[in-house]
Amino acid sequence: MSDSGDLGDFTDFDGGDDDPAANGAGDDAGTADGAASVGGDTGDADTDADFERYDAEPAGSDAGLGTVSVSQGLRVSQDGDETRLRAFITTGNRESVRLGSYLLVPYPDDETLFCSIAALEYAQEFQSDDATEIHARRQMRREGFEERDYKFMAELEPVAVIYEEGGELKRRMTDRVPKPGALAREAADEEQIKTGLKIPGDGVFLGHLSVGGEKVRTAAEPPTVDYRVKDDYAEGDPLVFRHTLVAGGTGSGKTHASKNVLRQYLAEDRSYPMDDGRAVSPAVVQFDPQDEYAQMHDDNPGMSDQFARQLDREGIAHGGHDDTIALVPVEDGVSYGGENHRAEQVRFTIPFSVVDEYDMPWLVAGGGLNDNQYPALLTLLNRFFSDYGHNGTYQQFLSYLDDPGLQEELHESGRVHEATFDAVKRRVRGIPNGIFDQDARPITELDHELVRPGGLTVVPTYHLSTSRAKEMFVLAVSSLLVDDKLSNSPNSERIKETPLVLGMDEAHNFLSNADNVQAQKVVQKFTEAAKQGRKERLGLFLITQDPQDIAEPVFKQVNSKVVLNLGDEDAISSVNIPSALAQKVPYMEKGQMVVYSPDNSEPVELIGLSECVTRHGE
Repeated sequence: MSDSGDLGDFTDFDGGDDDPAANGAGDDAGTADGAASVGGDTGDADTDADFERYDAEPAGSDAGLGTVSVSQGLRVSQDGDETRLRAFITTGNRESVRLGSYLLVPYPDDETLFCSIAALEYAQEFQSDDATEIHARRQMRREGFEERDYKFMAELEPVAVIYEEGGELKRRMTDRVPKPGALAREAADEEQIKTGLKIPGDGVFLGHLSVGGEKVRTAAEPPTVDYRVKDDYAEGDPLVFRHTLVAGGTGSGKTHASKNVLRQYLAEDRSYPMDDGRAVSPAVVQFDPQDEYAQMHDDNPGMSDQFARQLDREGIAHGGHDDTIALVPVEDGVSYGGENHRAEQVRFTIPFSVVDEYDMPWLVAGGGLNDNQYPALLTLLNRFFSDYGHNGTYQQFLSYLDDPGLQEELHESGRVHEATFDAVKRRVRGIPNGIFDQDARPITELDHELVRPGGLTVVPTYHLSTSRAKEMFVLAVSSLLVDDKLSNSPNSERIKETPLVLGMDEAHNFLSNADNVQAQKVVQKFTEAAKQGRKERLGLFLITQDPQDIAEPVFKQVNSKVVLNLGDEDAISSVNIPSALAQKVPYMEKGQMVVYSPDNSEPVELIGLSECVTRHGE
């Protein structure tokens, strides 16, 4: 005898002769036909019961993705957590809807709510329990899924209200609630999308607007939405002078993306007004740790004519930049190849005089100096340049420190303790030999090669022997540029009077938080440069895979952040982008990026150009 609680496999039941389903009653056992058969005289009832079927589909054609629903409330609030705005998505549109997609919901007048999809969910169409054994096993044996059995709801996040004024589209903060049943449709007009997201119509091209790794499509030609950064004083300060950070891990495409952006600043028609009324093209100086940026001199040999025409239609600068110079640091015993590009090469050395001329005492400290040792170093340098003049060399300074009479004099006078003197001497000797005063032109005499309106200067450091040598060259040249930019009596008028984009790859190696005095001095210098950038037309373009290591005082001055794939949680957290976009960062493919530039647009997701506009990686 079987257990009365075990029904077995209900799908295996096959009715016998006494089973109503076996003789045709089946699902219609409760109909009039079924009742007649019980009496034994059916007549023609079973053939006359063909009921006429009516089409349940509404007349006309659908417009949009669905409608605003009020079933769980309809509310907009100044507190975003209190906003409740949901749309029912019809069955035919559900496969195309993605998180982050942009929708338009019209008001009864001519205004429109621009919003994005913040959440998607299936909900029960009818009040029932689908968490049962029978329901689960039925679903496991079905081939299809009936969308109409469920509601598909999209939670909408209001972005702005867009409206027309004087023939121009404008936006304002969301201050109205849409009507129940209002149509929700996908945003497909470029002007409406740019207005809703506050994207400028003109400026420096970064990429194309995307959602979930797919480009947003419109009815225009080209069908993509280009994202540009403000670059006109008519709309406020150009954002290049409010600084840019490009953050991405290895293989994320940050060098590819950086080349494409920097090439736009070198476009022939790019210029900025100066205080004396001139319009001057910007100079770009790029520090290059991997010997990649000098390739910008050359065309991309793999670019097709079709892709080039597409770039021309969208007003995107492309092609090798002829006015490119590789300004090569000279270290004793080290040579530079440069076979991977055709740019002109100019060798230079750092004269020891820059330590005095540009106030860089920290440049000769091989290790961390404490608060006692740093003033001692200043004393020694001041005494040396007072005795030897502006042309004193590094080797002469080392000999100067070997003078026992000098050490004794300073100790007895109480100015520098002998132990402190010895500590400073060890630090100075700790820097790489063969950096200062080599057989090449001094960087102080190359200001016209270093900074050229409309020109690109690349300072490669890949060939240098040690990380300390690289750091010394980068900090010496960049500090020279910053000092002349900020000075009221600069050593170089060329540098002072030329708009400058200062690019620094692996910026975390040079502008990091540190507890030694010289690092603090460097950070202080670049923080001041960042603060004065708008006034002096100096823009920092920082590239890094470790944004969390960049000193906070500098980082806080960066307005535009371009974030590619990052796998480190601390790195993602440090760039401080909205959480909805931060969650996408570890999953982004090469070339995908998030742009967070509050003074330019709403936070958005972009896809960069699939090809580099100059030569890259060949």
